[in-house]
Amino acid sequence: MNNNPIGVYDSGLGGLSVWRELRRALPDESLTYLGDGKNCPYGSRPREEVRLLADDAVASLLAEGCKMVVVACNTATAAAIDFLREKYPSVPIVGLEPAVKPACLETRSGVVGVLATERSLDGEPFRRTAARYGSGIEVITAPGRGFVELVEQSREDTPEAEACVRAAVGEMLDRGADRIVLGCTHYPFLRHVIERVIGDRDVRIVDSSAAVARRTGQLLDRFALRAAEGHKPEYRFLTFADDVYAERLRRKAFE
Repeated sequence: MNNNPIGVYDSGLGGLSVWRELRRALPDESLTYLGDGKNCPYGSRPREEVRLLADDAVASLLAEGCKMVVVACNTATAAAIDFLREKYPSVPIVGLEPAVKPACLETRSGVVGVLATERSLDGEPFRRTAARYGSGIEVITAPGRGFVELVEQSREDTPEAEACVRAAVGEMLDRGADRIVLGCTHYPFLRHVIERVIGDRDVRIVDSSAAVARRTGQLLDRFALRAAEGHKPEYRFLTFADDVYAERLRRKAFE
């Protein structure tokens, strides 16, 4: 048993969509969330820059005593996950990638849409999974331009948000996609807007949060790291930005 916290890291607010699922699935576990904030968004930054930012974040979480780390950022996973696992071999590190596998296995129309950042779509994890499971499937990709900024600025419920979503998913819907993958942890915060744009079409939205929580639980068991049953969890929120941003993280987590 190990009552130390699980570290959860994202470029900003987005990883809180994963944090919420971890809290629900692993109620005895303490969670220390680091939302960079200062350098968000990551989506179009050079790979090497994202790798350095991810390294700083993971090092900070380990310095806080975290027993494992969930990289709750698709862009950081695409740019840095192999590097992080090589640098910190004694620490279980969970990464994210767009949920292309379940979408491709479940589609009935044979058309799957993937919304993600430019860096995630260009990353090896996405390309590897799409090649493996996308045979015979039309996979339509689009960057969610402006999505991260909308979430970071708390402008999810605005006409601008709906316009951005329509621009991103329009072609997917026109070409018959019946699964739309949310390939960035910020994007679930726009889920209600995406659902409004989808309307009455028979389209399912797919994201990775529940799968990440399951994988985290598996690694806790594999390495005997679970907190004691009935342990009272603590939740901490860290950032490379300022105290105002840290408080925004805390509020958003419990909305």
